[in-house]
Amino acid sequence: MDLLVVLPAFLVAVVLISASPGPAMALILRRAALDGWRGAVPTVLGLELGLYVWALVAAAGFAALVAASEAAFLVLRVVGAGVLLYLGVRAWVRLWRDRPAPSAGRRSAPGSDSHAVVATLGRRQWLTRFGEGAAVQLANPKAAVFMIAFYPQFIPASRPLFATTALLALLQVLVETLLYLGLAMGVSRAGTWFRRRSVRRRLEGVSGAVLIGLGVRVALTSR
Repeated sequence: MDLLVVLPAFLVAVVLISASPGPAMALILRRAALDGWRGAVPTVLGLELGLYVWALVAAAGFAALVAASEAAFLVLRVVGAGVLLYLGVRAWVRLWRDRPAPSAGRRSAPGSDSHAVVATLGRRQWLTRFGEGAAVQLANPKAAVFMIAFYPQFIPASRPLFATTALLALLQVLVETLLYLGLAMGVSRAGTWFRRRSVRRRLEGVSGAVLIGLGVRVALTSR
């Protein structure tokens, strides 16, 4: 079996996997809706770095340890659940802080509820969003198990395991980055509507609930 023969099937599988709901998708949609396309870029890059790292450690055999060891899987599961719960609670904290002042009533300044200016990300904000994406991906215990099951299906027996996995993972990263950035751009085009204060608060509440729900699911998940 030649590598070029399996590439079409690999790319189809990557697209389907990328489109499936999960922590990565929830995080990208939230960032793009609240911070615009530029705000989502570091999150996407962080997620893809995490994916590539998992692919490499899977090829090196570390992921096999996670898949085989109950203790290692439990530790990673707890860390992953903690990261998602933290992000969800943080969204709810922002929702609470952004509540309208009682004295404001319904007399808001014209246009004050219609949009919010998305500032250019500073270096610290960029790194924070990048780290947020990487942490969500690296703390996902299912990623370790998935990599072991996914990549070997597309690696010919005659090809070196580590180098071929690294190549396929790089291709997956490129495809997912394009798809996710395209999704973020589409969401950000409706950014004016998303960043209306009333809509923004609902989005924070919903995204917080989704992230907390995902965190609970990761905490309770089994192999």
